[in-house]
Amino acid sequence: MANISTKYLGLHLKSPIIIGSSPLTESVESIVELAKAGAGAVVLKSLFEEQILMDVDALRVNNIHNTFADAENYFSFFTKEKNLNDYLNLIKESKAQTSIPIIASINCQNAGEWVSFAQKIETAGADAIELNIFNLPSDQEYKGIDYENVYFDIIQEVSKKINIPLAIKVSPYFSGLANFMTRLSQTKIDGIVMFNRFYEPDVDIHKLELKSKTFKSLASDNHEVLRWIGILSPIVKCDLCSSTGITNGEILIKNMLVGAQAVMVVSQILKEGAQLITKMNIELEKWMTEKKFENTQDFIGKLSQKDIQKPIIFERTQFMRYFHDADFVNK
Repeated sequence: MANISTKYLGLHLKSPIIIGSSPLTESVESIVELAKAGAGAVVLKSLFEEQILMDVDALRVNNIHNTFADAENYFSFFTKEKNLNDYLNLIKESKAQTSIPIIASINCQNAGEWVSFAQKIETAGADAIELNIFNLPSDQEYKGIDYENVYFDIIQEVSKKINIPLAIKVSPYFSGLANFMTRLSQTKIDGIVMFNRFYEPDVDIHKLELKSKTFKSLASDNHEVLRWIGILSPIVKCDLCSSTGITNGEILIKNMLVGAQAVMVVSQILKEGAQLITKMNIELEKWMTEKKFENTQDFIGKLSQKDIQKPIIFERTQFMRYFHDADFVNK
């Protein structure tokens, strides 16, 4: 029988399927169900930097001349502590009721006072922390290097506070993606998750309003992830995990073949239920048996850029001249 287990962030996973941060991972009951279905690990629903810091008007809260200052200060403190304590309890209870790695998640934009909370996450029993970092490069006063340095600052500060593995979830919005990811991998992180998925703007032309497109990913969204995992897996010095567009066993296998140690699945499980995990594990095991791979490490990265005869397939993004417009249209 093929062994579908893998290692990610130095953790042993019985399956390469990780359930990404989402509503699926915000309750112990759901996490237990996912573990029973065969998930290798779960990433808890993210805490936001703002939740940790509590975006409160400090002037009002701390104004000793305000009659309600003490009550307001108490309320904001209670709300903050309740949110954070709930999160720590979720870690503890999930660890107590399952045997799979529990990865905490923090959505952040800067290094700051919130960083100290990482220690409490470790104390609560989390097996690792995933930092979901993203700043849209929309400020004309900022250069690319300014945005990149935010990542290094956060990593430096968090890595001082914890001893458990650290992963960074990133976007593709960097001018020199390969260079940046390589430099990231040389820090104290243990893994990179590619890529973040964001709310995307849309326009309602009838109501003249801005709205958000669907947040769920499709199989067609996986192509850029495949490209960059394939390019980066031979050169980065940490684990890579694919995220976005992982909807079935075949896509799972493709991502591992180009170099992913694990994959994150959310959207399709929301659609089909936890039984999808079992189905994908069976598909992976069956494929490995057919190809005579005993362990996942026998084929992870087998089709990365380093190990294929035509690496230009990963790099070429525009149509070649021999794709004649008329022929393309007719097809």
